[in-house]
Amino acid sequence: MSFFISENKPFLIAGPCSAETREQVLKTAEGMKDLPLQLFRAGVWKPRTRPGSFEGKGKEALEWLQEVKKQFGFKITIEVAEAEHVELALNHGIDSVWIGARTTVNPFQVQHIADALKGVDIPVLVKNPVNPDVDLWQGGIERIMTAGIKDVAAIHRGFSTYKTNSGFRNQPNWIIPVELRRRIPGLPIFCDPSHITGNASMVAQVAQKAMNIGFDGLMIETHIQPKEAWTDAAQQITPAELDALLKNLIIRKESAPDGTGLLELEYLRQTADNIDAEIIELLARRMEISGQMGVIKRQNNITAYQPERWREILESRCLQGSRQSLDKQYIAALWQIIHDESIKKQLELPVKKNSQNL
Repeated sequence: MSFFISENKPFLIAGPCSAETREQVLKTAEGMKDLPLQLFRAGVWKPRTRPGSFEGKGKEALEWLQEVKKQFGFKITIEVAEAEHVELALNHGIDSVWIGARTTVNPFQVQHIADALKGVDIPVLVKNPVNPDVDLWQGGIERIMTAGIKDVAAIHRGFSTYKTNSGFRNQPNWIIPVELRRRIPGLPIFCDPSHITGNASMVAQVAQKAMNIGFDGLMIETHIQPKEAWTDAAQQITPAELDALLKNLIIRKESAPDGTGLLELEYLRQTADNIDAEIIELLARRMEISGQMGVIKRQNNITAYQPERWREILESRCLQGSRQSLDKQYIAALWQIIHDESIKKQLELPVKKNSQNL
């Protein structure tokens, strides 16, 4: 069985975004001493977007993590971005490492890390690249596997976008990790709801979504005093909040009573969601065209409602639908709604007071 598969889901990785001080690291670990924690995480080297930000304590922080391991018995995992990081991690008894999203996006860098890991028996997790590219994610995982690492897992932390009104820091795009699982059957997949949401109040919601899909574990940023955190303060939760999250988490079965797998169902749901988004965009475009037609009708004193044109539309759409094995009544009802909204939009066009035609 893989190191990353736990009999009691979820396999839990938790700890602060950054190892800031010895006191902060040890107090956070103490706050989680009674939780079912499989790996204690902390950022030792922090790749920041802009210079001047806190970029981690490096080797000094590794010594604090050694104390955590000694005092509380937790196994430790850290992020590595360079071959040098791998060497230092191994020298300090780190039990597992992960490759971050900013590194996964660079195959050359992933290969350097893979080369440094050859001949080493250590579990490795690979976060998705910052961009929604399942091939790149798969390639990063395969490079680590090719290096001889037996225990490999993926971490879904969402995908960067320029602007979003969804409320997420990084878009989940759930269909991508589901597709990754389809391509690499049996690959353990973790969810990082902290980075997906960027908001502590949403972490539990996204963690539950991951369990609903059938993910194997969670990586949750946990800090003894989140508001005082030096990095990503808004998305970290306290050990007590993590405890509450775990107690309220509903673990879904991997298959239905008859043995039917649920991953395919989730894949189809995500595909349907994507199609729905395309339909909405097309409907918006359809209404835009209707508005343009309404302007021309008004300029030429033509009525908004054209009975003959409507009969032509209804007949042709129902015929097209039947060719796709769609029920005639279903198509007729759908296009009646579209037509009614189109006429409504045309009738609501503003009247120009100086128009010679009105």
